[in-house]
Amino acid sequence: MIFTSVLQSPLLILLLALPSAAEPSAGPAPGAGAPSLPTSNPQVRQVESDAEERPDDPYVAVPRSSMEVSSGRRIDFRGRVSVQVNVDDMGNNIVGDAANEPSIAVDPANPLRMTAGWRQFDTIASNFRQAGYAYTTDGGQSWTFPGVIEPGVFRSDPVLDFDADGQFYYNSLTGDLSCDVFRSADAGTSWDSGVDSFGGDKQWMSIDRTSGIGRGNIYQVWYNGAGCCFPNSFTRSSDGGASFESPIEIGDGIRRGTTSVGPDGAVYAVGHLPSDLSSYVVAKSTTLADPKEPAAFDSVTAVNLGGPIARAVGPNPAGMLGQIWIVADPVDADRVYILASIDPPGTDPLDIHFSRSTDGGATWSAPIRVNDDPTDNDAWQWFGTLSVAPDGRLDAVWNDTRDDPKGFDSVLYYASSTDGGLTWSAGELLTPAWDPLLGFPQQNKIGDYYDMESHNDAAHLIYAATFNGEQDVYYLRIDQGGLFADGFEAGDTSAWSSRTGMALPR
Repeated sequence: MIFTSVLQSPLLILLLALPSAAEPSAGPAPGAGAPSLPTSNPQVRQVESDAEERPDDPYVAVPRSSMEVSSGRRIDFRGRVSVQVNVDDMGNNIVGDAANEPSIAVDPANPLRMTAGWRQFDTIASNFRQAGYAYTTDGGQSWTFPGVIEPGVFRSDPVLDFDADGQFYYNSLTGDLSCDVFRSADAGTSWDSGVDSFGGDKQWMSIDRTSGIGRGNIYQVWYNGAGCCFPNSFTRSSDGGASFESPIEIGDGIRRGTTSVGPDGAVYAVGHLPSDLSSYVVAKSTTLADPKEPAAFDSVTAVNLGGPIARAVGPNPAGMLGQIWIVADPVDADRVYILASIDPPGTDPLDIHFSRSTDGGATWSAPIRVNDDPTDNDAWQWFGTLSVAPDGRLDAVWNDTRDDPKGFDSVLYYASSTDGGLTWSAGELLTPAWDPLLGFPQQNKIGDYYDMESHNDAAHLIYAATFNGEQDVYYLRIDQGGLFADGFEAGDTSAWSSRTGMALPR
């Protein structure tokens, strides 16, 4: 492999996180309203440690019929409507369970059809979790929660995605720190028996939806310190998820990151180095799309995000404060973007930082601060999440404690960019406040991430919150332009046609 930066050797012991020594190119200057940040980071050192995702409580069957129920929540806040997803057959909230760490897939041919997956705790008295899922056929107005993919099987870290033909995929971590990928040909209504995809803790996957040679390929990256095949942490499927190839190594290893596919079929993976929570790298491959070529990366390049990511502190005391997101621009193959919740220099505990590349990942801009609150208010901007629409619009959401000084009560904020991340819209408040320290199962966190899929007319967000006094999963359609903020009426094909200019496919 060819490397564009000198990387550290992997370490097998726990080390203190140090400021990054590698400084990438400054790149394009941030525009007005998006102040650039210092490229040096005199950050307080942070100990890296990880709790492995292994079963520590036995499975105890809890029949849904035995659970108390309360009214399912529909949170109408300033025209933005969040709909509870983990509800019973009558749309009621199930009291005493927990649902967190959600992911979402949207049918590209018919966005009224979506499915969500999450970590399902049947009772907060137990740490045992399963692969929960639900689906909708009316654009998120209502959801059906049949249960879990494999009852009684420990599963965690759900990651959902979809291919260009509308088949859905559910990637799930098992108790032995390997992964299985399940497929659904009916938009998440039912799932097959799954296939082993190697993997490990904090896996993520992306699917090639281009018209090129890699169409339908699945790429999976995971944390190389907690899974199979160390030091290897990347695998490819070139047969639509029927099988996965033997894993390969990415440089000296990357952790807590994601992967994305560009419009030219280039594959990107981002993460931090094993020994340093503030040293980030992006791996790129221009050959992975071709199944006849051996799996390999062309380059691994350092990126400066202005500080370390955070974990097991503040509003999420046993979890991450967010993943490292990478998305490739679907219009311009030279543009690639990264966003994460970052601990910046100074007293501010966490901000949303963004970096962009305009040369296919060869160089990266100085970090840009996306949230627009004062830098001295001690607010946590956590679970920063990024997605990109087919027209290139960037969408970002995050939890924000700015309205609860010295506390952790959070609200959901949204900002967008139409100029490739140079400038961002003012933060828009999407939800009322909720307490992230409520509703813990035995594992004291509300997961490690949210998930979002962007279309030209809306961003489809799946997130966890405690509006019911417990951890539940909610869907929110972040409509562009202010129309149909309440989503579609069930079966309202005229509304769909009028806003998209398209007939409803099915």
